[in-house]
Parts: sequence; structure tokens; C-alpha cells
Amino acid sequence: MPRALSARFRRAHRLVVPLAAAPLLLTAASGSLYSLLLERGIDAFWLIKIHTGRFGPINLQPYYSLLLGALTLVVISSGLAMLLSSARSRA
Repeated sequence: MPRALSARFRRAHRLVVPLAAAPLLLTAASGSLYSLLLERGIDAFWLIKIHTGRFGPINLQPYYSLLLGALTLVVISSGLAMLLSSARSRA
């Protein structure tokens, strides 16, 4: 694979990963924090709302799981494309 294509994959991956990582990290953090608080007897139900995609007036709950799944697949596919292009260029 030409170097230009490999560089294009790298650029796309650098753009996509921060956009995809933000909601994934938010979901993981809110779920973990809710679990920790619940064990201490603190009911922080607002964390579950964030965990499931309800951000105040913005309600993404019907689409949030699909969005997280799609973002995960995009990050994996862009990373694999970058990995495969670098492996082919070495061969």
C-alpha cells in the first residue's frame, strides 16, 4: 500500500479516536462511579441518566447504545486499517 494511503489512515484515525473516545469514556466513568456510590449507600440516579445518554435537555437515550457501538466499530476498523497498511508497507 502506498505511503500516502497509510498517512491518510493515520490522519483519519487521529481525528476519529478523540471524537469516539469521549462518549465511551463518559459511559464507562459514569457507570463505575454510580456503582461505587451505590455501594456506599448514595443514590446518584443522575449518573445513570448520563450513563444511558440523557444529557439534560439533550436526550440521546433511544440512540445512545447504537452510537456507542458504531463509534467502537469505527475506532477498531480505522486502527485495523492503519495496522494492516503499515504491515503491508513493511513487506
